[in-house]
Amino acid sequence: MKLNKKSRIGIVLSGLLGILVLFTALNRDDKLFLIDKNLDIYYTLFRELNLFYVDDINPTDLVKTSIDEMLQSLDPYTNYIPESDMEDFKFMTTGEYAGIGALISKHGDKVVIAEPYEGFPAHKSGLKAGDVIIEVSGKETQKMNTEDVSNLLKGPANQVVKIKVKRPGEKKTRNFDVVREKIHIDAVPYYGMLDDETAYIRLSNFTANCSEEVKKAFVELKEQKKAKSLVLDLRSNPGGLLIEAVKITNFFVPKGEEVVSTRGKVKQWDKVYKATEEPLDTIMPVAVLVNRSSASASEIVAGAIQDLDRGVIVGARTFGKGLVQTTRELSYNTQLKITTAKYYIPSGRCIQALDYSHRNDDGSVGTVPDSLITEFTTKKGRKVYDGGGIVPDVKIDLDILSSLSIHLVRDFMFFDFATQFANKNETIASPEEFKINDEIFAEFKEFVKSKDFSYESATEKQFKELLEIAKKERYYSVAEEQFENLKIKIGHELDKDLEQFREEIADMLTDEIVTRYYFQKGAIRSAIINDKGIAKAKKLIKDPEVYSLTFTPGKVISMSHIKKPSTKNRVFHDIIINN
Repeated sequence: MKLNKKSRIGIVLSGLLGILVLFTALNRDDKLFLIDKNLDIYYTLFRELNLFYVDDINPTDLVKTSIDEMLQSLDPYTNYIPESDMEDFKFMTTGEYAGIGALISKHGDKVVIAEPYEGFPAHKSGLKAGDVIIEVSGKETQKMNTEDVSNLLKGPANQVVKIKVKRPGEKKTRNFDVVREKIHIDAVPYYGMLDDETAYIRLSNFTANCSEEVKKAFVELKEQKKAKSLVLDLRSNPGGLLIEAVKITNFFVPKGEEVVSTRGKVKQWDKVYKATEEPLDTIMPVAVLVNRSSASASEIVAGAIQDLDRGVIVGARTFGKGLVQTTRELSYNTQLKITTAKYYIPSGRCIQALDYSHRNDDGSVGTVPDSLITEFTTKKGRKVYDGGGIVPDVKIDLDILSSLSIHLVRDFMFFDFATQFANKNETIASPEEFKINDEIFAEFKEFVKSKDFSYESATEKQFKELLEIAKKERYYSVAEEQFENLKIKIGHELDKDLEQFREEIADMLTDEIVTRYYFQKGAIRSAIINDKGIAKAKKLIKDPEVYSLTFTPGKVISMSHIKKPSTKNRVFHDIIINN
């Protein structure tokens, strides 16, 4: 029987399809074989280690190390969560845990109370920042790290934990019986009015139900305080739950607007997240503050607000984390937090900065190259780009701290002086009124000198290295006079440097002291006064002409006419943490 052309093409296509299915099956079988093969190798290797290694091995520690190293080769966000770490994981996503409600840190070879949270057991029991933890439940903490001490402090709610501390300046130790409670850390540590018209909301993370906290704050400020504009502060917010970012964006954009979409390997999991509720306000001018530590869910909110031309973004380029994690249950009450997708904001751009899927030969990862950066447009036609983070509409250069200030932080000079100051002074003025006067600054200078504090600037360190190379290569003798003159010029004197950098030192010292009396809310209230980012954001949204110009395609907004305030903007926390 003679086949027509159409039938012959059909047979050929069917044959090709069959070959494709066969190759797919073979490839799948090859992959399954490789998995089985390598798991068998791993099992036999582990068995031999256990039988013949010269010392006893801890199977749990060894397996966890191998898992951690394996996942680290993928990306920093795919993590194994053993049963012992589940409480910490729940705290990251819910903001809740059972404990005493205090931040602790390592201070030399000691573990100290860094900050008791206002209104929680540690604070109510009388524990103070600076208290050195000697014992917890009868166990000495001298050789413990912060994680070990933290685990002792946590436990079932409504149970007493006995804590022995040594308070600086006192000879005798103090004993505290602290009743653990369910601790919930507010995602909105502070909100209020910047002036008669401008509302301010600080959001520190995207934990469960944080959108309700933002909603409560916004409604109160709009309806009771008659706010006409809003500054939403997402600086140093590391992100959290994606759905909370969608809900918060929904407060300011119409129902039905796309906020973010996720796309990954498992296509059934791809999803588009839209605003599903009626908004709280779609007209009020909004400025979103971001910095290089604003990540993940913070970038969804900032990116969606920018792409939908709903508000202006002020600050520095954000972190650039566009990866979505999902938790999968494993055996024995463990979990795997695994990167399953990337997220895309309304313009279609992905803001992931680093390419973890294509590593260099040395194992490092690179940023998205300029040649691969794609142009997108906002709802009103403004140009925006992918390739890493959200680029603000109005940029603010980060203040660079002096080497002196960085070393003062690292050597706990601010922390220890604040502890001494708080033990001597029962009260201080309100956060808005407290200032480091000449008397307090002179006292701080004497304190620093009494601790034999010394530091070496980056310039001095580099000069020493240059000097060694010059002597080795015999150039020093040729220009000895010039080298010695330069050494004198770049050298420092502590007294002179403390005065030279007095403004930034006073700002950081104010922050540390105010926190001792008024906790985190007080520190924010104090910092707001001279915050450069807030000043620019407020100026912008209070000027209707400049604000509307922000959303005009091709227009670049210059805020250079705003007077630069003091460096007191808490940015130094990001600098120190990232170092």
